[in-house]
Amino acid sequence: MNTMTPAEWRAFLLADARTAKLATVRADGRPHVAPVWFTLEGDDLVFMTMADSVKGRNLRSNPRVAVSVDEERFPFAFVLVEGVAEILALSPSELLPYATRIAERYVGAERAESYGERNAVEGEVLVRVPLTKVIARMGVASVRPARH
Repeated sequence: MNTMTPAEWRAFLLADARTAKLATVRADGRPHVAPVWFTLEGDDLVFMTMADSVKGRNLRSNPRVAVSVDEERFPFAFVLVEGVAEILALSPSELLPYATRIAERYVGAERAESYGERNAVEGEVLVRVPLTKVIARMGVASVRPARH
């Protein structure tokens, strides 16, 4: 197993249409994990959610999160991000560029605009998670050299 460099884990996070698994904490302390579409912007992982969804409510009461993105094919790889989320309540017109850019990696350029319009609505919020604590490994199932 090898540690990824920042350039490698950034490329990994943006490759293909990998869905992030977002872990938040419910008000009663129970964990909640949900898939999210995301992208990177500068030094932040960025996604959107409805403010009144379980994720949105959890983030408002406790903004600490963990995000997991993995490669499910041999030899396997993963990136874990831990941080404190910032929730931004933007207008639908301000959300539209984010929603469209996020959608493009999951549905393709030909459908990105319609998905962006579908997702940039009243009640949706933009969430930023700073990339300050990142654990990134590749070759998880690699054969390790024998010890002598």
